[in-house]
Amino acid sequence: MRDAARAACSSHAFLRSWRCRPFLTLNRDSLGSNVNSRQKNFSCIIDNIQRNHSGIGIKIFKLKLYGILDGSHYLDRWLQIAVTPGIENLTLQPYYGDDMEYNVPCTLLSDGVRNSIRSFELLLCTFHPTAELGPLRKLTSLRLHSVRISGDELEYFLSNSPALQQLDLSECQEIICLNIPCVLQQLHFLKVSYCSKLQVVESKARNLFSFIIEGVTTKVSLGETLQMKNLRMYRSNLVCYARTELPSNMPNIETLFIGSHHESVRTPMLPTKFLFLKRLSIYLRCRPSYDYFSLISFLDASPSLETLFLDVAQEKVEHESIFGCSAQLRQMPEQHHGHLKSMKIKGFYSAKSLVELTYYILKNAKSLDCLTLDTTYGDPKCDNKMYGGQCAKMNKGFLMQARRGAAAIRAYIEDKVPSTVKLTVVEHCRRCHADKLSEIDAMCNDFLTCFRL
Repeated sequence: MRDAARAACSSHAFLRSWRCRPFLTLNRDSLGSNVNSRQKNFSCIIDNIQRNHSGIGIKIFKLKLYGILDGSHYLDRWLQIAVTPGIENLTLQPYYGDDMEYNVPCTLLSDGVRNSIRSFELLLCTFHPTAELGPLRKLTSLRLHSVRISGDELEYFLSNSPALQQLDLSECQEIICLNIPCVLQQLHFLKVSYCSKLQVVESKARNLFSFIIEGVTTKVSLGETLQMKNLRMYRSNLVCYARTELPSNMPNIETLFIGSHHESVRTPMLPTKFLFLKRLSIYLRCRPSYDYFSLISFLDASPSLETLFLDVAQEKVEHESIFGCSAQLRQMPEQHHGHLKSMKIKGFYSAKSLVELTYYILKNAKSLDCLTLDTTYGDPKCDNKMYGGQCAKMNKGFLMQARRGAAAIRAYIEDKVPSTVKLTVVEHCRRCHADKLSEIDAMCNDFLTCFRL
């Protein structure tokens, strides 16, 4: 009886504590692996949890119904209980299914909620804010993923969020024009990814620090960008655009990632400079007419550059190979690159212009500490137990180019590497690709023999 009484007292104390618990995360994972997997049971459990909570004092509420389809029957009641004045962090994924979407009501953001909420995240739903929505004075972070919302509706919401610091939009397919109003003077991070219908991004936020745009080809106007330090962009023919337009538009940029596909125009040599650029990453999928050697334009324009990463991995290679080419390696007037310490090329192969670029850097970057030439895709290797102890599969054509790339390194680069530079060459694993490499090596040896002759 004594033990039973103690258990009863503990249970009442726990229940009182639970009713005022400030953090609630409700999804399939948080319910535990021992819960019956039937969707109805999940919804009933969440409903019981909500019924036993007073709703008072909730600061963080995360509700993700992906995989709990019948949760829609209770959703309005759950939100009414949990989303109350004083809440600071709200994440909703009110997933119905492929054919239906929950329309998050603007009434959810009552006066009390708007006065306290700091972080708001919506996934897989519909949201239609209007111009009459009141101000959200403390909101600093907004993330919308696969949300049906128009550009005008989003602008209404942003205009009422003067304290916003971070905005992340992904796969919001109804936004055609994204306008960032000038009221967002504290906005420093903007990410836009895979919004397929987006045509224009226009920002009047003067203190934007980091901008990421991926998976869209759109017109970008960022206004005053003197505060811009980090930029990540991905679209077609971007390398040439970055070299010609960005130095004057974003003079203080320090970290630049540019991903370009179908690049065809060689990068021009220009007098404009990236005076403060320290980290440059270029992801390049180019046409045979592109000249890798022209990338020295970025080096000459970046006197503070410390790290250079170049990804040229591609299955179909049509560039002129260093083997069988009678012309000598091209030379440029010597330049002193006194800050470049690290360079990595992923997908290195035997393209003549790529070898020339590497040789140029070895000759002119006197501060270089390490050079990594990776002839693979950079995929997980068999020494990584998380991937089953097996290297990623590669087709024979790519393996052939990788072996030729390794041969080009031995023939043209290894003896040019100063003793102060650590050279790392990454090749394909012979154990995992043994069935193909023996045949490929024989073909490469025949090829190199003909080349020497």
